[in-house]
Amino acid sequence: MNKGFSVYLDLVRFIAACLVYVYHSNQRLLVEEILPASNFGHSSVIVFFVLSGFVIAYVTDTKENTWTSYSASRLSRVYSVAVPAIILTLALDTVGRSIFPALYAGYPYDQFLIRSLGSLLFANEVWFISITSFSNVPYWSICYEIWYYAAFGILMFMPRRTAIVLLLLLAAALGPKIILLAPIWGMGVLLYYWQTPKRLSRIASWSLFVGTVAAITLFHYHGISPAIAEWLKAQMGSELHREFTFSKFFPADYILGILVAANFAAVRNIAIQIEPVMLLIERPVKTLASYTFTLYLLHQPLFLFWAAVLRGDPNGHGYWLATTMLMAVSVGVIGYFTENKRHGLRIGIEKALCRINGRLRVRHGEA
Repeated sequence: MNKGFSVYLDLVRFIAACLVYVYHSNQRLLVEEILPASNFGHSSVIVFFVLSGFVIAYVTDTKENTWTSYSASRLSRVYSVAVPAIILTLALDTVGRSIFPALYAGYPYDQFLIRSLGSLLFANEVWFISITSFSNVPYWSICYEIWYYAAFGILMFMPRRTAIVLLLLLAAALGPKIILLAPIWGMGVLLYYWQTPKRLSRIASWSLFVGTVAAITLFHYHGISPAIAEWLKAQMGSELHREFTFSKFFPADYILGILVAANFAAVRNIAIQIEPVMLLIERPVKTLASYTFTLYLLHQPLFLFWAAVLRGDPNGHGYWLATTMLMAVSVGVIGYFTENKRHGLRIGIEKALCRINGRLRVRHGEA
């Protein structure tokens, strides 16, 4: 992958994580004014899905070409942050609620075993279940994405007939909500393997880049997502529409996903031209991007906790800024011990999977 394009993807990933934080921290108990760029939370998750599909397709094609290496990388990546996130969320919520209960109004704090086990198994959003991981609302997306990892791994490393059967069984187990957003993740995979966009001229690629930036801006300016969601609710009924929770915007999400994928296609083609600029910011961007998963998966319980500790004045932006700084420092510390240490976990998981694979081969040979 061209270095300029790689830095661009990292930059997009970090900005998207920050926008999700701004969306969730846009609470009147923290700041009376509505924060700028505070309505891009769900859209940022769609960006993550497209980007994730592209990156997973890339690493599978270039590095992780066995089921053991692929599985070890995905499991270590997710569990190195997810397990600490589950534990820390419960601990932070417990302390935060005792200090500032009003701040946690509306966030569930019951069914500890079900919420914890559901989060650990990423079963929070199967079918029409929607189990919030205590105050950690953003956890929902990893409960979608890990199943996309699993489905892609099945498709890549299992015999075709077996893969089809397993994918059908997986779809039946997961239900419509997760399936509805799977094509968006698949757009990233398609972008990686589709050769036609690579043949666009330089002028066409720059035009596509400018056009997609403008289209994404207009998409949000004109409120396309909520407008389509209202139309869909009228068609299917408010009760059923509500049951789709985070997937209820799916028609607009498809539009945004296509625009994001087209933007990535354009930047991939002009990566050589923008590489000098990207290289100037490569080091800070790579460093910040290495904490993106921790930032995404822990920002809400962290900012709620620090807001409870500070218990400041929401008039002005001082309270929000102080809370944000403490949240960011916490992410840096936690990320150092989790996300950035996942490689040792990956090696251990891969060794265990290789031993299992060896035993399976021996048994198959004996048969």
